[in-house]
Amino acid sequence: MTRSDWGDWLPHAVAEADPETVSLWYLGCNGFAIKGRDGTVLWIDPYVGTGDPPRTVRMIPVPFDPDDVDVGDAVLATHEHTDHVHGPSQAPILANTGCEFVAPDDSLAVAREDERWTEEWAVDGEQFTEVTEGDELRIGEFTVHVVETHDPDATHPVGYVIEHPTGTVLHAGDSKPSPSFPELAGEYDVDLGILAFGSVGTIPDKESGEPVRTKWYSDENEIVEAASALELDRLVPTHWDMWKGLTADPTALHEHARSFEYPERLEIVEIGDRIEL
Repeated sequence: MTRSDWGDWLPHAVAEADPETVSLWYLGCNGFAIKGRDGTVLWIDPYVGTGDPPRTVRMIPVPFDPDDVDVGDAVLATHEHTDHVHGPSQAPILANTGCEFVAPDDSLAVAREDERWTEEWAVDGEQFTEVTEGDELRIGEFTVHVVETHDPDATHPVGYVIEHPTGTVLHAGDSKPSPSFPELAGEYDVDLGILAFGSVGTIPDKESGEPVRTKWYSDENEIVEAASALELDRLVPTHWDMWKGLTADPTALHEHARSFEYPERLEIVEIGDRIEL
């Protein structure tokens, strides 16, 4: 059972919001709730777990209990890692709202086989929607394009370009710079791009427990390289707040980005913040 450090105000804030365009709430790690002006709500990679101490230790509050979420049209997963596909964080949202779980094959395998969502929670297998690069979905007022990314630590990562009449959002999961990004820049005019950022740290090995030099996310130069290739108007760095030993200072990106044409603007958000498209 998940216990929120902040009570139920965040799910209620999402439910009660009436955006003029599109509102996004940063959930920490790489999670977002996105709500359009017509009321469609997407949850992307919401994660309220505490990690696997002492290897992965959560450094930020648990901002909501998924049992308190009662609005949602889809939960989108970018890849199969536990902080992106996690039954206790996501299955209750599906059970409460009846929404669909949109994910690539390896992410769905975690939900179906490893965590058995349909057995452990009131989730119907019909709620699972498998996607791959090149797919396009219409979810309420949003058109969602499934795009290629580059995350060598994942077995099948994808990103999502989310188009709305008032603007376009890209959530690239934990992607590092990708050969696909210049082509995406030519195809989509991305107003706000979400890219993972973190430091290099020493993390206990999963098997031996021995300390290992670890790099899971883009560093300062890589995230700016990716944002530049994508020609982002606004860059929102994420994941820098999450794991002990891998946290980073996103304000440092101002100096790394200042001599590049893109991103036009660096937007720093902290867990619980709401921003507008």
